[in-house]
Amino acid sequence: MRTKGFLALAAAAATALSLAACSSGSAESGSAAAEFPVATSVDLTDSPTFDAMQSNGKVRVGVKEDQPGLGYLDAVTGERSGFDIEIATWIAAELGFSPDQIEFQKIPSANREQAIINGDIDYYVGTYSITDKRKEQVGFAGPYFVTGQGLLVAADNTDITSDQDLAGKTVCSATGSTPIQNIKDNYPDTKTTEFDNYSQCVEALKDGTVDAVTTDQAILIGYAAQEPDALKVVGEPFSVEKYGVGVPKDDAALRHFINKVFTDGGETWTKIYDETLGASGTKVEQPAVDDYE
Repeated sequence: MRTKGFLALAAAAATALSLAACSSGSAESGSAAAEFPVATSVDLTDSPTFDAMQSNGKVRVGVKEDQPGLGYLDAVTGERSGFDIEIATWIAAELGFSPDQIEFQKIPSANREQAIINGDIDYYVGTYSITDKRKEQVGFAGPYFVTGQGLLVAADNTDITSDQDLAGKTVCSATGSTPIQNIKDNYPDTKTTEFDNYSQCVEALKDGTVDAVTTDQAILIGYAAQEPDALKVVGEPFSVEKYGVGVPKDDAALRHFINKVFTDGGETWTKIYDETLGASGTKVEQPAVDDYE
């Protein structure tokens, strides 16, 4: 995705934040942003994960809870909202599960692979970047979204205007995330701090413990929109991140099924995007899936 197009997408995330309260997605209350027909008589041969879902009478989905516009849990109302929550709910519906049969589980970035390997969840939808290293442990359907790494700093910070200003600075991100590994690998003069959740990094930024927070820019725009007097996003994206749905590595049948959902469901994908990240009216093209063997 070109930088200009991505920056427009990031701006959309800020607008989507204002709709978080009404854009849905809890297992208890269903989905307000989009309603998905629940499939019947689903035949998914050779998928042990699907067999487990049917046996359990529910689908267990790993998600994030602290990413406005993508995966967010309102602590007061218990409502879940965001693009990723809607994608997860759509997949569940195609598998034959209604919203009240979805069990969302908060899984920190560092624990995603192990949660999938252990069978604690059936699939994961939560700004999960597809990488070759992760594909050694889990499978990925998608990508269903493309974004890029950015920087969040204090509103009065004039020292950091891009990733070229990070030498000697302390940057925070989630443990096990692609952005923190990128900083470690490619910015050797930069210090790093890690927490389980991005929201903890934002708190560290506000109290001056760290100089910047880094993750996908769409996420950072959401935080900046919450507190525009205290936080701002600087620079342009300096990576390309492809979000995928994490599934058990050997469950190719489930992976191919989800890829077909994405490939055949372009109108649904666009509706989900328009009612979450695209609330500002910005249009972004759905990426083609990589349905590898």
